[in-house]
Amino acid sequence: MTELTRDDIRAAVGAGMIDEAQAASILALSEERHGARRHLAGLDEPFELFRGFNEIFIVVGLTILYSGWWGMTGVAAFAISQDMPASAMIFGLIGAVASVALARYFTIRRRMVAPSIALTAFYAISIGQIGLGFALWQSFDEPGTLTLISASATVALLGYYLWFRVPIAMAVIAIGVFATCFGLITAGGTVPEDPRDFFLLTNDGPFAILTFALGMIGFVAAMWFDMGDPHRVALRSRAGFWLHVVSAPAIVNTVALTLFSLGTVSALSMLFVFVAALAIVAVVIDRRSFLISGVGYIVALALTVLNGEGFVAILLLGFGLILLGAKWEALRGLIMGSLPQFPGKDRLPPWAA
Repeated sequence: MTELTRDDIRAAVGAGMIDEAQAASILALSEERHGARRHLAGLDEPFELFRGFNEIFIVVGLTILYSGWWGMTGVAAFAISQDMPASAMIFGLIGAVASVALARYFTIRRRMVAPSIALTAFYAISIGQIGLGFALWQSFDEPGTLTLISASATVALLGYYLWFRVPIAMAVIAIGVFATCFGLITAGGTVPEDPRDFFLLTNDGPFAILTFALGMIGFVAAMWFDMGDPHRVALRSRAGFWLHVVSAPAIVNTVALTLFSLGTVSALSMLFVFVAALAIVAVVIDRRSFLISGVGYIVALALTVLNGEGFVAILLLGFGLILLGAKWEALRGLIMGSLPQFPGKDRLPPWAA
């Protein structure tokens, strides 16, 4: 296959097939893809919270700015919203508009990572404040108020993501979906009596089933993002990463805590098998978040079941994780090479034989 060169791009501009802005975007994407893959060398998945201390400096300024705004308007932590629902909605709207205006500069124009994350959080809080003011204005009860806050923030953040493409917004959206669904169930009269109700499938109530179902939906959505960017140089895969961060604990905690709480030999054996399968899935899709979610249960299992020998098992577990991190790509190449062809295999991140 002939590689497209800069001269080809310039010729396309001269022929009127693309304009100069499109040509610059294509060249920037090409340089980013090649540079990113050479830098990663197949050893890691991209993860970025800030690109320099100047971004941290700006985040500190944004935080002080918004803290001063909330304090000046008297709605810090929604302190006076119960007496002034209209003011809460107005101040929330101003905060949301300000967040969008600042995001147009720091996110779209400057392409800064940390300020974009901060502005996403400030925008979500502002929209939640609008929802709170409306709920208080309509005299909603507490479950209805919390549901409206999470639902309004989730819907608004979806539009925010479509506009600004901030990857971490997908994690906040996923959390908002969880909160909205749980809020709807609670508003219907079903209230969890124990925090473990959200994860124990053996407990009464629909919360654990909903947690697992939403986790699976989040996993499917994360894989959709990942498969659209197998080389992981665009924002799609970063959005997929944040969805994995939310969906993986929902899946792992539900299954692992349920098996661990049973305490039988067969259940604990199934837990070992589940974590092993989890490790294989994590290697195949090249996402380490699933393993991190399962490590805590292995540590708890070692301390509870193995008693005095538990720390030996933990020592071996730590050594195994370090070895896996060091030889991740080699192991992944071996596993992927051994697996038969299956739908979507060619859309997973590349691997070395």
